[in-house]
Amino acid sequence: MADQLRWQREGDTLRLFDILEYETLEPLWQQRVSATKGVALIDLSAVTRVDTAGLALLVHLVAEIRARNGQARITGISPSLRTLANLYNLPETAFPLAS
Repeated sequence: MADQLRWQREGDTLRLFDILEYETLEPLWQQRVSATKGVALIDLSAVTRVDTAGLALLVHLVAEIRARNGQARITGISPSLRTLANLYNLPETAFPLAS
């Protein structure tokens, strides 16, 4: 069985933990609206692995957040996730990294 994806809300930050991949993202997908309500920052510093499905979910979460309050940022990305986002040539609007 795959490791579970966990998440926690702290103020305007959504922190994700463990593995964000196809086999683990369904619970967050089902709760994406409530999980991102009031969120401005998605923190991935405790995520150990992300696949393309996880990247797609992150892009969708950003869009979900922006549709409500216009501001979303991602922080704590790994070098491999940065490479994956670059390979897909994702624009800043779809994958906005915090400074």
